Amino acid sequence: MRTPRILYEDNHILVVVKPKGMPVQADASGDADLATVLKEYIKVKYRKPGAVWLGIVHRLDRPVGGVMVFARTSKAAARLSDEIRRGEMNKRYLCVAKGEFSPGSWEDWLLKDSATNTSRTVPEGTEGAKNASLIQRTIAYEQGLSLTEVELLTGRSHQIRVQFSSRGHALWGDARYNPESKPGQDIALFAAELSFTHPTTKERLTFTASPEGVPWNLFEIERID
Repeated sequence: MRTPRILYEDNHILVVVKPKGMPVQADASGDADLATVLKEYIKVKYRKPGAVWLGIVHRLDRPVGGVMVFARTSKAAARLSDEIRRGEMNKRYLCVAKGEFSPGSWEDWLLKDSATNTSRTVPEGTEGAKNASLIQRTIAYEQGLSLTEVELLTGRSHQIRVQFSSRGHALWGDARYNPESKPGQDIALFAAELSFTHPTTKERLTFTASPEGVPWNLFEIERID
């Protein structure tokens, strides 16, 4: 398996572009996963003996590609995790959704069904439900589809996918939440920007990447990588 594109690396962190369709960590499918591939990359490049440790501090759904940061030390993992809990790690996504809609903030309560690995919107106060918030704005509209920029304010399971589909604006190619998706389509959701404070230098870092292929090619997306 080819190593994913590396955006940044030092002794504390590793920033990469996750390929779409690859799980972040090993699952029941037995397919190559990002964490294992990156451990092998570190082992070979730095001639590390024995097992390589790599901390997963956040995740992307398997079908989704984009920018991710991994911790190379337990101290870095703890500090990045604290940053996430404080809401100081900023994530910006691009997606292609059905229809047109006005820009704004969306807030819902989401309930996850672990048995089916799906989430749904429910009334506030529903037992087990968690608040989900995001800010979205449309960049362009073509052929009944909106290219939209999303800033996540919370990080719930399938959050963007569920909040869009619940409003009648399901993401293009989302086999789980868009009944109009077709076999062979890849979900049009991409983690385009990640901003965080380096766990040791305290420098604020921002990393970007751009999606490619269908349906992104319907739009004039400025290259940001």
